[in-house]
Amino acid sequence: MTNPIPPVRRLLSRTPSWSEARYVGDALRTETVGGLLLLAAAVAALVWANLWPASYETVQHATFGPSALHLDLNLEHWAADGLLAIFFLVAGLELKRELVVGDLRDRQRAALPVVAAVAGVVVPAVLYLVVVAGVPGAAGGWAVPTATDIAFALGALAVVGSHLPSALRSFLLTLAVVDDLIAITIIAVFYTDDLKPVLLVGSLVPLAAFALLVRRRRAPWWLLVPLGLATWTMVHASGVHATVAGMALAFTVPVGHKEGDASSRAERLEHTIRPLSAGVAVPVFALLAAGVTLTGGGFGDAVSDRVTWGIVVALVVGKLLGVFGGTYLTARFTRAQLDEDVAWGDVFGIALLGGIGFTVSLLVGELAFGETSVRDDHVKLGVLVGSLLAAVLAAIVLRRRELVYRRIAQDEARDDDGDGIPDVYEQGTG
Repeated sequence: MTNPIPPVRRLLSRTPSWSEARYVGDALRTETVGGLLLLAAAVAALVWANLWPASYETVQHATFGPSALHLDLNLEHWAADGLLAIFFLVAGLELKRELVVGDLRDRQRAALPVVAAVAGVVVPAVLYLVVVAGVPGAAGGWAVPTATDIAFALGALAVVGSHLPSALRSFLLTLAVVDDLIAITIIAVFYTDDLKPVLLVGSLVPLAAFALLVRRRRAPWWLLVPLGLATWTMVHASGVHATVAGMALAFTVPVGHKEGDASSRAERLEHTIRPLSAGVAVPVFALLAAGVTLTGGGFGDAVSDRVTWGIVVALVVGKLLGVFGGTYLTARFTRAQLDEDVAWGDVFGIALLGGIGFTVSLLVGELAFGETSVRDDHVKLGVLVGSLLAAVLAAIVLRRRELVYRRIAQDEARDDDGDGIPDVYEQGTG
């Protein structure tokens, strides 16, 4: 009897090279800690916003910065526009590495995670629009449930399964990075108001200078930082969301190794910036953005709003259908083969994990409905509940898969007769 589900391209379960495995492992170790910090910041925000709401709002709306540069922003804006630019700088470095020296350089290998990422954006958006159909002003939040949070997703995967195939981790990393590229494109195209083309074009000057300087073997940080800040400032003043500057700067950094160098410029830059992103930028943003007020009738209003449920359904069901369905259809209509080490249950778990949309979803929610609007709180609750539910369901599925792989590893290592040959290979022999 043939398997009703067609096999998946071998790329999903291929064994990564040692350098790729080390890269993914290092990312996982950092993102695990970052994910825990992010979770702690989200919990702290909820506690703070509900026990001491006045002080929380005071801190959120504390304003500082030079008005001449359009930078007289409150702390919540500084976190969303400034700190998340660092997050997207790291995501951009990861994406460029995948495009130039990683899986995405091969179109055949790139097809599966790219299709899964695109489907994982489109399906949740459509499902959200179906749920909120007829609700005045709700359609503008269609992009809220489209992004996967790298820190949370990779952190959860690292905690749940140490015996899962390493290719699953590589697949999730690629999926999340492509997902972030789509998200930043959506932000730039659909959430840009009052565009100032002169300033946007002007931002290309410091960006080009940064690109030329960063290619030098020993480019001084005291020149790179001001050029990066100048690019960010001009992009922000142009009306385009400033996080786009982080991705643009990342794409100028070379990822190839020069002769005599043990690591590329991108690897060194990412090694320096990643702790700042995972340990400071994203948790501080979560602290200032995740504080939804559940007291004083706020919880009841949020639960009765279809926007809240649209986000929950889109994150949990939409991401699952999009990522798993995109993978399935790619396999169905291509010459795809599933490696014996990876099962469809693993893909199912990864698809659920894609529903963790915390960081970028909160950002898009603020852009869609306004940070001071009542519906912004509803978006936050929907994102928190949807991401938590997706994480729990993914943990259940992947934990079961983890136990299967652990059992296989134990069977392969068992040698009861002491002949140096694992018993699993001696079964059935005379």
